[in-house]
Amino acid sequence: MRSARFEPLLAGTAIALALALTSYTGSAFAQSAATVTASVPMPESADLPPPSLKDITPPAPTPAAKPEVAAPAPAPAETTSSVPASTGAKFATASAADTAVVEKLRDQLAAGKFDRILGGKRERATIEAFYSSRDFAPLWIADGATSERAKAAAAYLAGVDSDGLDPSEYPTPQIRSGMEPDVLAEAEIKFTDTVLTFARHAMSGRVHYTRVADDILYDLAKPDPANVLARVANAKDAGAALDSLNPPQPQYQALKAKLAAARKGSDVEKPIIPSGPVLKYSREKKGKDVKEVLMEDPRVPALRERFGIKAADGNTVYDKTLADTIAKFQKEHGINPTGQLTQATLDAINGPKREKTVDIILANMERWRWVPRDLGQTYVMVNIPDYTLRVVRDGKLVWKTKVVVGKPNLATPIMSAEMKFITVNPTWNVPPSIIQNEYLPALQADPQAMERIGLKVEQDRDGHVRIYQPPGDKNALGRIRFNFPNKFLVYQHDTPDKHLFAHDKRAYSHGCMRVQDPLKYGEVLLSLVLPNENYTADRLQKMFGGSEININFPQNIPVHLTYQTAFVDEAGSLQIRDDVYGRDARLLAVAKGSERKMADIAIDRPKGSSSAPVRMPPGTFGGSGGGFSGASFFDRLFGGTPEPAPKPRARVGANDRSGAR
Repeated sequence: MRSARFEPLLAGTAIALALALTSYTGSAFAQSAATVTASVPMPESADLPPPSLKDITPPAPTPAAKPEVAAPAPAPAETTSSVPASTGAKFATASAADTAVVEKLRDQLAAGKFDRILGGKRERATIEAFYSSRDFAPLWIADGATSERAKAAAAYLAGVDSDGLDPSEYPTPQIRSGMEPDVLAEAEIKFTDTVLTFARHAMSGRVHYTRVADDILYDLAKPDPANVLARVANAKDAGAALDSLNPPQPQYQALKAKLAAARKGSDVEKPIIPSGPVLKYSREKKGKDVKEVLMEDPRVPALRERFGIKAADGNTVYDKTLADTIAKFQKEHGINPTGQLTQATLDAINGPKREKTVDIILANMERWRWVPRDLGQTYVMVNIPDYTLRVVRDGKLVWKTKVVVGKPNLATPIMSAEMKFITVNPTWNVPPSIIQNEYLPALQADPQAMERIGLKVEQDRDGHVRIYQPPGDKNALGRIRFNFPNKFLVYQHDTPDKHLFAHDKRAYSHGCMRVQDPLKYGEVLLSLVLPNENYTADRLQKMFGGSEININFPQNIPVHLTYQTAFVDEAGSLQIRDDVYGRDARLLAVAKGSERKMADIAIDRPKGSSSAPVRMPPGTFGGSGGGFSGASFFDRLFGGTPEPAPKPRARVGANDRSGAR
């Protein structure tokens, strides 16, 4: 009886112990169990009955028996497994020869010894996390010497001048067999720091845009150190992985090819054609006869040779064939295609010297590092020095037109934004910068100036001043405006001043872009974002009236305002444009001058007044339309008896619309 009771108790105790042991060992040996499960074939599951008392009753022990101990399985030379997607790296174990380096990396990273190399605790934390994910196995060292990965990376960094960077800025440390572990550990971190420095320059720019001007704004692609290192660690070719960090845009790649050609001297350094009188070809009608008016010039043979035109030896006549060729060249280079050999045309034909060409290309490649990597499936790109606007879809040009851009002292900003809607019959709300700098001085000189040119002046109770122009044929924005909200308050729009598009150089606005054919532009954009709505130029024109009409886009269109003084055209030719805003000169000065060592670090720029509302003492403006009431306008605006009125920056009159954006 006693035995019968004892056996169930023993069985229950055995089960409880088994469950407890399972619970205890589950946490302690989870990783080992997972490894075994992954590496040892497991039997198929089977439907078995639950254990009975007979199954769990242990047999009587044999006194001489000893428990068997399974021999440990040999450890593999290297084990890898996935890590979280945030790094994309692989766990790695170091070889026996690198064990001491692993220990040095672990201890010295944690102690902050490498902060002087990495730039501080913040940077060290990210890199320490990456190495921790690899159990501190080195990335650039294998068996105490340079790894194949390191050799490939070093070879690539030695040739980054092909991307416009200086190889001397990316030194790789010497790693040799026999070095002490602490020396190898430091070399490992220096190599990593060099790779991350290159990644930052390749993805965000060697020169930070804030050092060039205060009217440039980009959301730079900031490389994540862990992702960069993981990309290199997992790549078959470390050099290719590093190269993939450079700008991917086709425009950048085309400039890269032209940089190599310019350094070799191809397509540049051709004989200079000297200056001289303007050459032209014309025809005069006398009665019923039409006679060619021909000019001769000793430069004509050189011109023919430059353009591959055959003619009899010694022929110096500027004929129709040469004039037509010059006109085609002018059109391709943004010059009024008259066919006349002007000095501007001659400058474009001669082009800059090789050294200057290389510098111009380098400056433009650097600016491409600021531009978003993904331009968009459909996008608008303005090239400010070329005075052109292009609409691109799926990498192909859809439409192109001329634009007027900002004056040199009122530059069109360089940035990327998103166009969200079009406004037909826009109201022109005069930007605060124009109110402050131009219209207040004009009002001081003539309180009725705004009223005469159709502008209205309002002031709210807080003193904020608004000057605006209602919709109409004479509105400074014309009849249509293209809106991509941005901090600079610029946009693209129509203009009543169509004659400016006949000029070769069109820098006349206050920063906004005036479009030569805005109705066609609207038709093109709306056909892409609202293809089923059948918007045409005629339909948009029929919407003209006295009230604003907004046409919202279901999908925003990226707008890139770029400054390409060097670019490769549709025919594959390198084009050079004037540095109208001095952006090339400033960028090159930073890259080559005293700021060079810190050029990739952003600087604070004073906030401009373009978006800051203009405030005056409440009651300065009595109602709208430019009228004033109460005390003297000058007393309220400037205090006391006015000094002689300063000369306005731009004359504002009935026939002067220089205040238009």
